[in-house]
Amino acid sequence: MEFNYKIYQNMKNFIKSLAVCLLGILFLGLTSCGNSGTQNQAIDPFSNGGKERNMIVVISDIHLGADLAYAECNKNLEPLEELLKQLKKSPNVKELVIAGDLLDEWFVPATVDTYQGKDQADFVQRIATANKGVIDALNSIINEKKILVTYVPGNHDLTVTAESVALILPGINQKRDPELGLGTYSPADYPTIAIEHGHRYNFFCAPDPISNQDIAPGTIMPPGYFFTRLAALHVSQKRPIAADVVPVVTRNASGNQSQDLLFAYWKLWEWSINLFTIENKFDENIFVTNVNGLTGTYSVNDLLPFQKTAGGLIDVNLYKGIQDTWDQRQLHNRVDVNIPVQQAIANASSATETDDMAKIQYFLNPDSDKRIVIFGHSHVPVIVTSEDNNGQKSIYANSGTWIDHNPNKTTANFIVITPQSKDASSNTFVKLYNFENKVVTLMAEDSLRY
Repeated sequence: MEFNYKIYQNMKNFIKSLAVCLLGILFLGLTSCGNSGTQNQAIDPFSNGGKERNMIVVISDIHLGADLAYAECNKNLEPLEELLKQLKKSPNVKELVIAGDLLDEWFVPATVDTYQGKDQADFVQRIATANKGVIDALNSIINEKKILVTYVPGNHDLTVTAESVALILPGINQKRDPELGLGTYSPADYPTIAIEHGHRYNFFCAPDPISNQDIAPGTIMPPGYFFTRLAALHVSQKRPIAADVVPVVTRNASGNQSQDLLFAYWKLWEWSINLFTIENKFDENIFVTNVNGLTGTYSVNDLLPFQKTAGGLIDVNLYKGIQDTWDQRQLHNRVDVNIPVQQAIANASSATETDDMAKIQYFLNPDSDKRIVIFGHSHVPVIVTSEDNNGQKSIYANSGTWIDHNPNKTTANFIVITPQSKDASSNTFVKLYNFENKVVTLMAEDSLRY
């Protein structure tokens, strides 16, 4: 098979996009742009103008860390705590849904022992201690029992178990698939609404129960885990000059499709390692794991595809064969509409690809009856209107993020759904807000009627 240059170019664009995104996420000091929404301190996003308790609030991508020295959410903790207190006072809010990445097992420098020689239970307890105000505010809502609090897993809390979440948020409602790390939720009485994190469609972030089983039976950690740990190390080392050089790999002369995909996978790692430079040599065992069945300490070279002879066979130690098992992963991860592997690799960091999955997996899927879909994951807050397979108006919304720095976008975002009246005399409204500087801003809104 001839080398697909379109895929290769898409991969280059993907890497550039990923780099730009992570530069902001990793505290590189970029400033968020303003938005054209309506700013007004008098806005009450949690009021429906009546007495009925029917509003559904969705937040995601809070990224609470066990160590505020490198956690992505720090300055936004106080505003989030205040917003939760406002939400609790509302007589109209029926449910708060946390759509993934509440807790962060990924954004930890590679050399740091995530569990500090202990276990996940201790780790989440440390998160609760470091983020006491937010955890206390959530528990206050849960304990009052007027507002249901529901949690759906994301990729950064992919392997955090239901027992661990309940340890610090006892009584929280958890909506999970039978497979660890995934969940899709439709609030009671609203079966046409679907809320999930959105990572099940992402090549680098979806659970991977196939790779690395020889070294860690039962692990589901995808390669995005190691990528994030490397990036966090780069930040903790204050963006040093690289101590090593990425070995050159060239395209396999056979033109084999699997080899071409592995070459594209190498290009991602080449770019990433050159961008997120570290003080360590690539043969140093710096990745301390001890999570989700992984017990080894690994090097950059363990992640990098390699080649003994120019134009010859490309191989890799960790995630061997990952380019060939995407269809199996999708089946395991309950992806309804198959995503071609070439598309999945090339568009893995595209926010619009995540958005498009709402249309592909739900609205245009004849087996789906969903009319409103909410994702997180991309950190790009947006509302997009389209039609479903029956020509009916449908609404997709992304709930954004609460990390301190979200480059060229807002942060402290949330979605509010106000369902229509039971006699369908009104519309169901979907509104996107943010709470930067403790000011409520209505960023976008749309509505439909069932």
